[in-house]
Amino acid sequence: MLFGFIFSALILTSFASEQLNLDKLYQYVDRNYGELALKRAKAWRSIIENNQQQSDQVKLEKVNRFFNLFDFVSDQKQWNKEDYWATPLEFIGHKAGDCEDFSVAKYFTLLELGVPIEKLKLTYVKAVKLNQFHMVLAYYPNAKSVPLILDNLDGEIKPAHKRRDLVPIFSFNGQQLWLNKQKGKGELVGSSERLDNWKDLSKRYQLSEFKQ
Repeated sequence: MLFGFIFSALILTSFASEQLNLDKLYQYVDRNYGELALKRAKAWRSIIENNQQQSDQVKLEKVNRFFNLFDFVSDQKQWNKEDYWATPLEFIGHKAGDCEDFSVAKYFTLLELGVPIEKLKLTYVKAVKLNQFHMVLAYYPNAKSVPLILDNLDGEIKPAHKRRDLVPIFSFNGQQLWLNKQKGKGELVGSSERLDNWKDLSKRYQLSEFKQ
């Protein structure tokens, strides 16, 4: 939801900086979401643990393919709220979410896989065919390149210029915020601390209970 998260704080956390006790993590998922969710959580961690040395392209493909198996469900139906950003664990637990949940889960997972934060931007767009706002994850091979788009609406990772069905509005990562005037490029407008729903998300995405 475009207007629900503007003007507050963006705080990023990542599993990558934590030494996790996976037994605790799996017990939590099993207890709160059940056996099928536990299998998904183990598959997720396997992707992270077994692909650290792969190329970025392989990492993008594996992460995009994994999460795009999940179901698209509106926040209203899933959470009985107009706008709610699920943590990756909540998303994996329910195997369902909206566009923000797909993009956020891919973002955090790629950070864990060692993809540099400066190559990743969560990007709000206008989905022309659906006539609604939508979020995707953009990956920039380098600072001047046209990004590749990871999207739950189209499972194929494509350069932004081939996604004529998407009109970029603005993008952000854990450091900065850009207004996007054209595909692949943006005008830096300040710190990502101007954003909102990340503050609530970061509070819920705490990993201290899963540390070794």
